[in-house]
Amino acid sequence: MAVKVAAAFIFMLFLLSTTACQAKLSSAFYHKSCPKAESAIRTAIRTAIARERRMAASLIRLHFHDCFVQGCDASILLDETSSIQSEKTAGGNNNSVRGYEVIDKAKSKVEKICPGVVSCADIIAVAARDASAYVGGPSWAVKLGRRDSTTASPALAITELPAFFDDLGRLISRFQQKGLTARDMVALSGSHTLGQAQCFTFRDRIYNASNIDAGFASTRKRRCPRAGGQANLAPLDLVTPNSFDNNYFKNLMRNKGLLQSDQVLFNGGSTDSIVSEYSRNPAKFSSDFASAMIKMGDIRPLIGSAGQIRRICSAVN
Repeated sequence: MAVKVAAAFIFMLFLLSTTACQAKLSSAFYHKSCPKAESAIRTAIRTAIARERRMAASLIRLHFHDCFVQGCDASILLDETSSIQSEKTAGGNNNSVRGYEVIDKAKSKVEKICPGVVSCADIIAVAARDASAYVGGPSWAVKLGRRDSTTASPALAITELPAFFDDLGRLISRFQQKGLTARDMVALSGSHTLGQAQCFTFRDRIYNASNIDAGFASTRKRRCPRAGGQANLAPLDLVTPNSFDNNYFKNLMRNKGLLQSDQVLFNGGSTDSIVSEYSRNPAKFSSDFASAMIKMGDIRPLIGSAGQIRRICSAVN
């Protein structure tokens, strides 16, 4: 009897360990079920960025905004319905996050070759990697196997996404809550070298801040008057706005950070040394950025039988 119980116990442990292994994210997840998935996604992403260079930053940011709300589950892609409140119009996402249609096109390409196999959450993650690589940034092996949520949370989008007015302590806290370190935060912020910001997000800084280069502020005021022009865009990096490099950090050291949440990374605080390191060592920044993106992609994914594989990214099945 004891032998039978022991055997049954061992068998149960085997089943549990097998399930756990199967439920882990893996860069080889689609090698058998959809071997051409990443190639199809890459083609869609390259086409989109070739048409509009700014889309690279938008796709990286889309992945970030997805993972920070409910985890990396493509909840940000869901449209408003009678039963779903969309994250698209919440807080920092509204009229700001872009690239939804690019993900839709990539999903359409993948569905043609492997219907119902590849999740929208994974497509977002691969798109961010391919966007980085296309504009001269690092590439990395994307761990795959995420599933798509059937819910969204605009409330969490408002409370958990970093804001352009956050101070350093608040930013560090927000990232730590997601399992990311201060170094991860600074590295991820480096992708701002590709981004643009709307006037209303930096108006107070260019007119009222003391820790800003006067010439830099004067230049930015041309596109951002004291009143009006709320949505006028300005590049976060004036020097090389279309290339993934370490100029963002060099700008911070010259008090040329456009957003308050950028400049606080180099303002006499605990992250000054990291900014200084990245400004001198672009290879270290590139390596740390890739590592941080991989860690971010591990934030609370839906795996195994959780969630679903959406047929259309903007709606549940």
